[in-house]
Amino acid sequence: MSDHPDTWSRPPFIANPWLRWATYIGLAVYVVWVLATIPIDWGRVVEGVERAGRIFGGAFPPSFERSGLLIDGFLESIKIAVLATAGGVALSIPIAFMAARNVAPMPVFYLGRAFIIVARSFHPVIVAIIFVKAVGFGPFAGVLTLVVYSIGFVAKMLAERIEEIDMGQVEAMRASGAPFLSTLFYAVFPQIMPRQIGLTIYQLDSNLRASAVVGIVGAGGIGATLANAFGRYDYDFALAITIVIVAVILVSEGVSGYIRKRVG
Repeated sequence: MSDHPDTWSRPPFIANPWLRWATYIGLAVYVVWVLATIPIDWGRVVEGVERAGRIFGGAFPPSFERSGLLIDGFLESIKIAVLATAGGVALSIPIAFMAARNVAPMPVFYLGRAFIIVARSFHPVIVAIIFVKAVGFGPFAGVLTLVVYSIGFVAKMLAERIEEIDMGQVEAMRASGAPFLSTLFYAVFPQIMPRQIGLTIYQLDSNLRASAVVGIVGAGGIGATLANAFGRYDYDFALAITIVIVAVILVSEGVSGYIRKRVG
């Protein structure tokens, strides 16, 4: 008889059985403690279910009578997404080079990483509230919000791609006496360009979705139209807006996915 088993089984995530079961029991105790201590007003939950029933009852059938207002909101969201993507990507490229350890001096590297960390630290809704307070209601606040949002994602991903490049080309350019900018343009940019194009397309798609969210707090776009519809208790119009948002997001996701696949 062979000592080796005939079938393979996946090894456990935690090899030590005592530590594994202690972790499971600890997680179970924590979940029970959270459920027992979190303040939940079950009376309001019941009332909320009743209110939700009234909202859904008033939302059907959806109303597309004010299609002009809906189209205007979407066109504004598209403008916000395009401008924010252009501005965010333009700022992300130099920040990504600053945050790449293999091409930037250490003080510049830490500064670039600090920019990325700050941009990624806050949810877009929080950033939108700050910009709405700073520059007022409207699409400009939405553009600024999504520029910060774009930097947090694009700069981080691009910096990681720069750190993965083949340094042989860079060293060859440096050995020939090429200046710093020439080294970047001829040895680094050709290696990161496919990733940059893919990130730009993905971020445009992401900004289109995010513009509907930040608009709810007054940063323009279709989100503002949706918030106003709820504020006027026009639930049928709000449902129509929601349906169009989902449809546009689905189409955008399919198109961007196809383009990224072709580029990659």
